[in-house]
Amino acid sequence: MKNENQTVRCCCGDGGADQPEKILYLECLSGISGDMTVAALLDLGADEKKLREALASLPLTGYDVHISRVKKSGLDACDFAVRLDEMHENHDHDMMYLHGDMHVHNHEMHGERQAFHGHDNHDHGGHHHHEHRGLPEIRAIIEAGNLTSGAKKTANRIFDILADAEAKAHGVPRNQVHFHEVGAVDSIVDIAAVAVCLDDLAPEQIIISPLSEGNGTVRCQHGVLPIPVPAVANIAAAHGLPIHRTAVAGELVTPTGAAIAAAVMQPQNILPDRYAIRGIGVGAGKRDYATAGILRAMWLEPEKKAKGCGTESEEQEQTADRIVKLEANIDDATGEELGHCMDCLMQAGARDVSFVPIYMKKNRPAYEIHVICMPQDIRCMEEILFRETTTIGIRRGWMERTVMERESVPVNTAYGMARAKICRYGNIRKIYPEYESVAALCQKSGCDFRTVYQAVTLASKQKEN
Repeated sequence: MKNENQTVRCCCGDGGADQPEKILYLECLSGISGDMTVAALLDLGADEKKLREALASLPLTGYDVHISRVKKSGLDACDFAVRLDEMHENHDHDMMYLHGDMHVHNHEMHGERQAFHGHDNHDHGGHHHHEHRGLPEIRAIIEAGNLTSGAKKTANRIFDILADAEAKAHGVPRNQVHFHEVGAVDSIVDIAAVAVCLDDLAPEQIIISPLSEGNGTVRCQHGVLPIPVPAVANIAAAHGLPIHRTAVAGELVTPTGAAIAAAVMQPQNILPDRYAIRGIGVGAGKRDYATAGILRAMWLEPEKKAKGCGTESEEQEQTADRIVKLEANIDDATGEELGHCMDCLMQAGARDVSFVPIYMKKNRPAYEIHVICMPQDIRCMEEILFRETTTIGIRRGWMERTVMERESVPVNTAYGMARAKICRYGNIRKIYPEYESVAALCQKSGCDFRTVYQAVTLASKQKEN
C-alpha cells in the first residue's frame, strides 16, 4: 500500500483556531460508493494495519479483504475489495445483469419480500441465502468490534441515515426496516472500514464535491428502479446533498456512498478560495462506466500569506471569513434554564451567546437567544438549543466578518505571570489582558482587579515593543 502521505490530527476543543489547518476533500466526479471511499482514504494515508485489526475484531464471517493497486482509465488507484464466500456472494459487478435484459433472472426475484433494496452491493437476485438484519443487530456488531468510540459513532450514523432513507422509500417505520443487501457482510465491512479510516486520518474539516450521478435504471431486489434509486434520492433530499446528473448510463452514486457523504458533510461545504494540495488518494470503483471510475481524496491546506505580503485588499480579504448567527424565540423558559443553556453553548465552542428581551404575540414577554458560532459548529449548537430549551425552530443567518489577527502571549508582572491577547490589523494594535489570568493574580496577591489589569497591560506593551 502507498502510505507516504502524512496526516494531521484533529485539534478538537481548540476554540482559538478560526480556520482548519487540514481539510479532507472528497472529489466525487465519478460518483461515490463504500469501497471507493475506503480505497481513497487508504491511498491518502489511513493505516492499513489498524483497519485490518479493526475489521478482524467484528463478529462477522464469510469474507476476506483484498487491498491492491489497479488501473482505472490509465490511472494508478487503490482497490479495496471484500471477497465473499459462496453463501454471501452477489451480482454487484455483473454489468450485463445490472443493466441488461430486464427479463433476465426475474424468476429468481419472485416471492422475495425485502425492506431494503440495496447499495454498492445490490443483491440483484440469486439463489443464495442472505442474512437479514435490523439496526439493533448491526449496532451490536459494530459495538462488539474493537473500534474507537469515534469510529463506532460514524458507522452508526451512516446506518441510521440508510435506515431513514429506506423507511421512507418503503413506507414503513424505521424500526421495521430489515437490512438485506446493506445488512450483508460486505456492506457492513465497507461502512465500518470507512469509519475506521476517517477516525485514523482525523480531518479537521471534510468537504464533499457535488455527487456526479448517472441516468437510466438499475436492477435490484425489487426489480428495475430508476437512477438515482429511491434511497439515494431520499438521502439527498433529507441532507441537502448536491447532485450533478451526467450523461453516463448507470448508477454512480450508491446508497452507501450517499449515506457516507451525508454523514460526514459539514454545513460549510465550500472549498477555500486558495489552498495547497498536500496529499492525494485515489480509490477505484468496481463497475465499468463511461467515466474514470475513481474517487479522489485530497488533503487541502488553506493558503496563508506571510506578513507584509500582498496588497492591502488581499490582506483584508485574508482576515475576512464567514460566521453564523443562530436565533430562536423563547417565551416559556426560566432564567435558570436559559443560564444553563448559555453555559452549555459556550462550553461547546460558541463564540458568543446573548439574550434580547422581546414581546411576542399577545404581548407575551420573551427572550430572543442569539448564538454566534463557526459554520462547522452549527449542528452541535442546534442540538444544544433543541435539547436545553423549548424552541422547535432555529433561524440561521450567514455573515461575513473581518477579524484581527490574535495572539495569546505570556507576560511577567510584579504580581506574577499572566497572559494577554494581542490583536493586530495592519498598523493597528490592541492589547487585552486575559480575564481568568488577571482574576487569578488578584486572588493570589489580594490586589484589586483594575491595578492588576493595568500592570498586565503595561507589561504586554513593553513586550510588544
